Amino acid sequence: MERLTVAQALIRFLAVQHVGRDATRSRFFAGCLGIFGHGNVAGIGQALHQYRKQLPFHPARNEQGMVHIAAGYARQRNRLGTFACTTSVGPGATNMVSGAALATINRLPVLLLPGDTFAARTPHPVLQQLEVPNDATVSVNDCLRPVSRFYERVERPEQVIPAALEAMRVLTDPAETGAVTLAMPEDVQTEAFDVPAEFMEPRVWAIYRQPAALEPMVRAEQLIRSASRPLIVAGGGVIYSEATAALREFVDATGIPVCETQAGRGALVSDHQLSLGSVGATGTGAANRIAREADLVIGIGTRWSDFTTASKSAFQDPGVRFVNINVAGFDAAKQSALPLVADARAALIALGELLHGWRVAPEWEMRATEEAEWWTGEVRRVVSLPPEPGSPPSQASIIGAINDAAGERGVVVCAAGSAPGDLHKLWRAHDPDGKGYHVEYGYSCMGYEIPGGIGVKLAAPDRDVFVLIGDGSYLMLPGELVTAVAERIPMVIVLVDNHGYASIGALSRSIGSDEFGTQLLDASGNKLALDLATNAESLGARVIRATTIDDLRAALSVARDPDGPVVIYIEADRSAGGLDSESWWDVPVAEVSDEPEARAARDSYERARRSQRTYLGAPDD
Repeated sequence: MERLTVAQALIRFLAVQHVGRDATRSRFFAGCLGIFGHGNVAGIGQALHQYRKQLPFHPARNEQGMVHIAAGYARQRNRLGTFACTTSVGPGATNMVSGAALATINRLPVLLLPGDTFAARTPHPVLQQLEVPNDATVSVNDCLRPVSRFYERVERPEQVIPAALEAMRVLTDPAETGAVTLAMPEDVQTEAFDVPAEFMEPRVWAIYRQPAALEPMVRAEQLIRSASRPLIVAGGGVIYSEATAALREFVDATGIPVCETQAGRGALVSDHQLSLGSVGATGTGAANRIAREADLVIGIGTRWSDFTTASKSAFQDPGVRFVNINVAGFDAAKQSALPLVADARAALIALGELLHGWRVAPEWEMRATEEAEWWTGEVRRVVSLPPEPGSPPSQASIIGAINDAAGERGVVVCAAGSAPGDLHKLWRAHDPDGKGYHVEYGYSCMGYEIPGGIGVKLAAPDRDVFVLIGDGSYLMLPGELVTAVAERIPMVIVLVDNHGYASIGALSRSIGSDEFGTQLLDASGNKLALDLATNAESLGARVIRATTIDDLRAALSVARDPDGPVVIYIEADRSAGGLDSESWWDVPVAEVSDEPEARAARDSYERARRSQRTYLGAPDD
């Protein structure tokens, strides 16, 4: 036994947690990110100061941003590591809600340690306390309940022991992981109790590769053997389970073509002859043509978002069936699929053994190969197009320049706006481990890009990190640029200025509203005279201004700075579109309107949604 405060016991516990998978073992918490206030400075703050050698502390500038740092780190580490994040009670805690939602939606482990109001309730109401007249147990931290995979309010000292153990169980469970919240009343943090020695001993949380049950595996084998036009949709689970090599071996053996979700982009390198690239609303024309004809779709590690399914319009074969491999039964059962609840790598290896000697029809394999070759040529063409006279370069050309600079080992980080859609279609993935493409699209959270890039660089210090961020996202959360400067995080930030919200602007045009409310204009309708490059300089970053693609390529070649971030500012033509995905996304259009553009958009919408399907499988599945 050792007498410690609750906060001291918790920090000691976090410092010695490890995770193990296969033959590897690593520390789970890289440290703690935090912003101190009255609700956590005397408890968790004191403990972090006392044990700073055991658990490193990194100050942040925005509570949402620091959760994004942890999420970016966790994703780059394939969910085998993360950060804890601590805030005071009040706005510090509620600022973490968006970050928690992002982590949970993307299935990324993040531990949140918000301060909470006094468990003793003696000084109530305290500064920043929400008072609910009919329920004295409610605090602002209850906002975190729906976006957390596990939530606990530690109201007694001894309660921290089971709470911490349960938190680790969820954080290290591939099927359950996400944001975990331990709300810490500020008085309880400082209370002392006798802590069992075993609680602070090093502990390894083993992640075992769950095999699929034999019966559904045999049924999956039968469905694949009987299919004429099978297709694989690779999701983030392929990369998180480190199954990219197994996927390539499976594809080489069977000839089944592969397309990818946002989280799964790079699961199969782009130069593979059966790599069709992205699928769905932000997909490639090649992948979406093949998807429309597929009679069997094998989803691996995907949660089947509406972008992936093109709002249930992507797969048009009348008898299309689905087989889903996923560690989460909830996701495995989607699309009325035959569910294989299993680790992606374990299932691919086992399924490959069952299918030994079988291969798709040569006509289907050749068709997929030809589509992949055509799309490769289209990407080369569009990224090389010169801008219109007097116009800045296109976003496609900017992406092509970053792709070339990244090579095989570089990582591109992005999250929101028009860039993720263009990246999904245009990016050429070269890293065989699938770690070169890091686009947060589960929540598509504006402002993730810079803190996410910090997390990626902390997780992969040997890789070059390229953050692609638009002006809209930059203005949402620029403060973590200061964190990158203060922590000397060497990464390249390409700040693309298209004077507003280009993605929603294009969507606004498509529904007949002429980009209403999506451009950065003053009250008179003129462009705002913003200087984002100077803004970035004022936050301490080194800035390079580029005007042309040649300028950008030159800047990318010299932008590496071991002492901190470099921002490359470039303007883009918001009207220059990328490649057509030959797909659709369900955004309802006004059913009645006195504007002819909106009426025409509604007619198009009605025609498009006739292609939506309800996938029911077959009774014998």
